[in-house]
Amino acid sequence: MKEFNHQNKTTTFDIAIIVSRFNEPITQALLDGALTRLRELDFSDDQITVVHVPGAVEIPLMAQHLARKEQFKSIVTLGAIIRGETSHYDYVCDQVSQGCQQVMMEHHLPVIFGVLTTENAEQARQRVGGNHGHKGVDAINAAVEMVSLLQSLK
Repeated sequence: MKEFNHQNKTTTFDIAIIVSRFNEPITQALLDGALTRLRELDFSDDQITVVHVPGAVEIPLMAQHLARKEQFKSIVTLGAIIRGETSHYDYVCDQVSQGCQQVMMEHHLPVIFGVLTTENAEQARQRVGGNHGHKGVDAINAAVEMVSLLQSLK
């Protein structure tokens, strides 16, 4: 039997992070955590590309654009969609998650979904260093693991 696991063998590679400016206090905290984790893993600044987009809905288009460049081994998406008083939340969540999934499958490239989808701002804050960990860090860990696994299975 062959079994493949991520063995914490970190090899660095070119990675892109797309971050939404909407709900910026939360998204900036996601980005800060992601960048801190990349530095802990010995990524250099020239291996990291950060692209800021206006809102979460724009993330999939930018992910597709970056994937077509064939420069990055993974794309991490960071955003914060917080439920409001209308059904707009549901549409945005669907568009962003489906768009990222489509880019990942079309380009055979890990597109890590680090977009928070929360009921309120407090839940979002709890996911950027609060009781629910740090989703920016988690997204980087997932990207590194997926690249490692894909390379192992070549």
